[in-house]
Formats: sequence, C-alpha cells, structure tokens
Amino acid sequence: MDEVLENTAVRAYLLRLIGEEGMALLEKFPEEGEWSDEQLAAQTGINLNSVRHTLYTLYEKRLAEYRRIKNNETGWLTYLWHLRIDSIYEVIREDLEDILEKLKAREKFEEENDFYICKSCGVIVTFNQAFDVSFICPACELQMEHYDNEMLLRALKKRIGEIQETLGHA
Repeated sequence: MDEVLENTAVRAYLLRLIGEEGMALLEKFPEEGEWSDEQLAAQTGINLNSVRHTLYTLYEKRLAEYRRIKNNETGWLTYLWHLRIDSIYEVIREDLEDILEKLKAREKFEEENDFYICKSCGVIVTFNQAFDVSFICPACELQMEHYDNEMLLRALKKRIGEIQETLGHA
C-alpha cells in the first residue's frame, strides 16, 4: 500500500476524497487483518467519528470493505474493516470517465447556445431566456448584452483533451 500512497496523483485524489485525517488513517492502517472502527481509532489516535467517516467514504468508492458480526448476547453489530486500495486506479479511471462525460455535455451546451450577460450583476442566460425577458436582466432589470463564451469553450476543450489523453482516448 505504501507504493500506492507515494504516487502524487493518487495522494491528491485521496486527499480530496477523505482529507488530512483520512490520509493519516490510511497511513497508519494495519497492513493485515480486519479492524473495527473503535480499534482503528484507539490504535491510530484519530477521532472515532473521523475514522467512521473515512471508512464509509472509502466504502462508497469500493476502497474499503467490511464484514459484519453480531454479538449474540447484546445483539449489537460490529463492522470489521479492511482496505482495498489495490483498486484505486480503477476508481480514479471511473471518476475521470464521469467527469469527462459531464465536461462533454457542458461543451455541447456551450456550443449549441448563445448567451447574454448582465454587466451589472453578472447573471448569464441563454438567448431564449434573454428573449423571454426582452433582454432585461431578471435580477436587476438592466439591459443584457451578448456574452462571448469562447474562452470557456477553449478551456473545456483543453480539459477534455487532457482527460482523454490520460484515459488513453485521444
């Protein structure tokens, strides 16, 4: 796991996902076995709520798994956790694919629409929305002007290209 955490891109991804305390938990997480959240909190010195939040966030991304056991005397459930950091590259790929899909949809929207802006309050609307309000800003009632979105489109195209190259789609 250490070699995975040494990758700067992986570290940056995980830091955004689970924060500093989450990273501290990953770095101190025992290599072998299954551990309850209480055991992990005691062993690492990290707040129990932070441990739980990190584990559930990792679970949502399939980077942690648990096994549930029931105490027959009390009926309480205990969750025993282990990490699945080995699938981090697949998880990052899936997230990048989702981002790429959203960026392409935004690019299409920006290409297919003409925009108008209120120079006073910054409201930006499509031509149809501006037409419906007679090109008068719905927020401050001043005249709207044409908005050139070319810079935004260039930035979207650049980012899409970078992600496609990273994913091997280019």
